[in-house]
Amino acid sequence: MSTFQNETDVYAIHGADPEVLAYAMAKYSRSALTLRESLAEISSQKAEQFLNTFYFQYGHRSIADLAHVAFAIERLSLLAAIDLVDEQRWDGQERSTRYQNFRKSGYYTPTFDDPERQAEYTKVIDSLFDGYTEIGEGMLTELKAHSPRPEGMDEAAYTRTLRARAYDMARYLLPLATNTSLGQITNARTLEGQVARLLGSDYPEIRALGEKLRDAAAGPAWQVNEAACADLVQAIRALEPEIAQTADELIRREVRVSPTLVKYTTPSEFTRATKPLLQQAAAELLGGESIVPMPPDSPNVELITPPTGETLSLEIDLATSLLYPHTQYRFRQIRNAVAALSEKRISEIIDLGLQHRGRHDELPRAFAAANGLRFDILMDIGGFRDMHRHRRCTQLLQPWTTAHGYELPDFPSQPALSASPVFARYTELIQQAFAFHAKATGVPANATAAITSPKLAAHSAAAVPLPHFNGQGIQMKWAAPSSATSATDNKPHQCNPHAADYVLPLATRCRSLFTMDFAEALYISELRSTPAGHWSYRNVAWQMYSEVAKQYPSLAKHFRIRDPHEPIDLLVR
Repeated sequence: MSTFQNETDVYAIHGADPEVLAYAMAKYSRSALTLRESLAEISSQKAEQFLNTFYFQYGHRSIADLAHVAFAIERLSLLAAIDLVDEQRWDGQERSTRYQNFRKSGYYTPTFDDPERQAEYTKVIDSLFDGYTEIGEGMLTELKAHSPRPEGMDEAAYTRTLRARAYDMARYLLPLATNTSLGQITNARTLEGQVARLLGSDYPEIRALGEKLRDAAAGPAWQVNEAACADLVQAIRALEPEIAQTADELIRREVRVSPTLVKYTTPSEFTRATKPLLQQAAAELLGGESIVPMPPDSPNVELITPPTGETLSLEIDLATSLLYPHTQYRFRQIRNAVAALSEKRISEIIDLGLQHRGRHDELPRAFAAANGLRFDILMDIGGFRDMHRHRRCTQLLQPWTTAHGYELPDFPSQPALSASPVFARYTELIQQAFAFHAKATGVPANATAAITSPKLAAHSAAAVPLPHFNGQGIQMKWAAPSSATSATDNKPHQCNPHAADYVLPLATRCRSLFTMDFAEALYISELRSTPAGHWSYRNVAWQMYSEVAKQYPSLAKHFRIRDPHEPIDLLVR
């Protein structure tokens, strides 16, 4: 009788190339070999042959989940970084606007068709960076006057703590052009989808980023211990030349983290063909409608709940989710328009989202956003970047725009920027950036700041019409611009609208839909409401909790949340 070992064996693995390790693990379904035995017999060539057959021909995409690769992505714009990390299965870290001086990072300069516009762009960006320092230092002075240094507190620690708070306000002036850096660790399947999405972007910088990611995955990787190993080889060579030769060959072996799994990645034809269809459908449905303001009692967050007893609720939500990323409207406003359609027309909108789906194309993200707790969120881009890092939810982002105005960094418990000597400079710089964007795009801006109160920051009630999309392109239908964005330069704008988005400051409001389960809503509300956090997302987290408490009052007691309007000690971080 055969005897079998009946003891679980667990061991960590280090040093295998990501694709080779993925192949070895995939062999569990086709071989009785242990992982040690599989890795001993597999070469990178065998791995490539296996993946070419089972991954590309048979569509076994789960194999790529097993190959994890790490990247450093340095000197990219904040605009590109937001797009890069917009993956639900993504892990990484980005430079913090709280702990780093972004004045030193530089900025990205897109190409404009008009040299004069190019020069004006540089001037506006430089002014925003100058203002970033001016506002930061100006508010540091205000904070020191408001909160004198306590006895026993070190001067350096005192200044450092208040400077962080001052630059929490100053960061509102950083433009989307600001350079940042980040590191990411993803599996090859996520990387493949990420690269395909980036390659299909409207922004040249982001398309180039997709190409660089694909090339970095397929090309030689930087090896951390190469220099140290080279020194070791030199020491061995003096004693054992033959051994040194073998060691040197092993060290110099090029490692390519994902030479096979992303090498054929191209822009998604499914996405490319679907986007204009949904843009067209949104235009036909909403036309030149004005944006309906957010609810007065929750101006930054709205919980979406279908009417009781509504038929076709799922179908309505699916169609609305498909249209939402192609507009600037509230989710509820779009939903009301969809709900008024016939069942046949609602079905046609859903069909548009799947019409060009290929054999291996995943469903659009919108199809995962129609169930659960859904929060339509309107907030400044800077605060959105922090919220964007939450992965246990489905996020739908709308395009960058000036249509929603901008935020004032007036926070409870500390001096208000709007009452400070630097307020006029802050307003001047925001309006200057918005005016440039309007001239470069031909789209009048809504240079309206948030109306603040001791309790909430309200969204401007100004009606802002949206562009109309038709089969031939974009036909702009806008109301007269506000006086704040009047242009002194009457020269016709150059048709490069996406380049102008880089000038938008982080104070600019943006809209997004976050869909999640109850556990994630509780987690985000609790985590993002702590006093050490930034006011912007603390305010949003509080409104998320408040919206859930209104709709499901019996669940409110489970939230361990801090009201961001309560007084806090500015010297505690």
